[in-house]
Amino acid sequence: MTLALSRRRLLSTAMAGGCAALLPAFPRSALAAAPATDRPVGLIIERRTLEVNGKAASVFGIRQPDGTHGLVLDPGRRFLVDLANRAGEEAVIHWHGQTPPYAQDGVADINRPTIRDGASASYDFAPRTGTHWMHSHHGLQEQLLMAAPLVVRSADDLRADEQEVIVLLHDFTFRDPAEVLAALTGSAGGTGHGGHGQMGHGSHGSMGHGAMNNGGMNHGSMNHGGMAMDLNDVEYDAYLANDRTVADPEVVRVERGGRVRLRVINGATSTAFHLDLGRLTGEVVAADGNPVQPVAGNRFGISMGQRLDIRLTLPSEGGAFPILALREGAAQRTGLILATPGAIVQRVAEQGEAATEALDLSLERRLVAEQSLGTRATDRTARVRLTGTMAPYVWSLDDRTFGTHAPLVVRQGQRVELTFENPSMMAHPMHLHGHHFQVVAIDGRPVVGAVRDTVLVPTMGSVTVAFDADNPGRWPLHCHNLLHMATGMMTEVVVEGVG
Repeated sequence: MTLALSRRRLLSTAMAGGCAALLPAFPRSALAAAPATDRPVGLIIERRTLEVNGKAASVFGIRQPDGTHGLVLDPGRRFLVDLANRAGEEAVIHWHGQTPPYAQDGVADINRPTIRDGASASYDFAPRTGTHWMHSHHGLQEQLLMAAPLVVRSADDLRADEQEVIVLLHDFTFRDPAEVLAALTGSAGGTGHGGHGQMGHGSHGSMGHGAMNNGGMNHGSMNHGGMAMDLNDVEYDAYLANDRTVADPEVVRVERGGRVRLRVINGATSTAFHLDLGRLTGEVVAADGNPVQPVAGNRFGISMGQRLDIRLTLPSEGGAFPILALREGAAQRTGLILATPGAIVQRVAEQGEAATEALDLSLERRLVAEQSLGTRATDRTARVRLTGTMAPYVWSLDDRTFGTHAPLVVRQGQRVELTFENPSMMAHPMHLHGHHFQVVAIDGRPVVGAVRDTVLVPTMGSVTVAFDADNPGRWPLHCHNLLHMATGMMTEVVVEGVG
């Protein structure tokens, strides 16, 4: 999908937005009033048919009534949204990257219900600017593409004369996700959040018979200090960029010598990618929606749940420029093509010449936040060990699966430092709801890193993050590999101030 951001076209692209939770304790009348000019945007969760490699598949989508996929808001707009569930089963949508009040986070737990099929929910809060996304936080629906972009533009975005290109990455299987998980665990069970929506269950129907290795497991591995790392849990049928494979990619028309802002979202369930700009050199200017000091390069790692904004300047002579996402530890790739008028677009192979390397923190070490959290005394420190194994396929935090977890309880207003230690042989992208944190140390060495909501913790490594507990609630803290979370790799950070 593409959105032109040049000032001459902005008047035709303005949109409204905003949100409020469908809970008896939070009636619309009790919410902060939106400006009179704001009107709710409708979003619909629905089933749709997607053709992948010449074969039809039934998947989910989140669209506006006019067919627009996801949501883009301009500065000053509230997140004012009426969300209708027409998916044929209960669902709930998490606004990943947003920091709304606890009741509006889009997660089902003992205090917050799912949205029944045929029902609707309303949301209303002040949105956080940047490149974010929305996705199911119920069962394994995210694997069936119940996800969409969520972009909130800043005033600086409107002043920039650059073309905006949103890229949403997915891994795709024709199989029912419950079957995929069962092949890994040896059963169809899993772990839900707060007793709602058991992970691995749900009315998803049979999705066909995608080619899977070893009953769904892919034991591709690389060495780390003489030990074998597991890189990919599942061998997927396809890898998608904006719902298309690189065999039939989206071709985005761009101007010779023009500037492009790529907003890349890794919405894959369990696949990390290397973003390869080919002949172009770009600058990372934001991570997880938060501005960073520009970092130049032509290949950048992006793990599950993360977002990168990359600014490109196209050559004045023009041409066709593939923007590829290379699967970590493998040769498969997906992507789209930027092409100037008249350029010849050549076919891009779905397989590279060799497997890529494992993602590391080389980019993370170079990122510096434009706006740091600032220095203040740390009120609370904690260590979280990322535990679990491929066999049996159970992932946990501090050797506790969700449901037997011990929540981290902090007081509102405290500065909290969390150190993630990963003794397991898989990397884990750790995501905290309700807050953004700053990376302040990598493997024990201090950094003034990016402000994020999802950080990769490589195998045998550690990452320390700091955040101000300014949003009361019970906030999930989990691995953003959906299959890891489904088997228990989740806990809660409880910010006291909510009963």
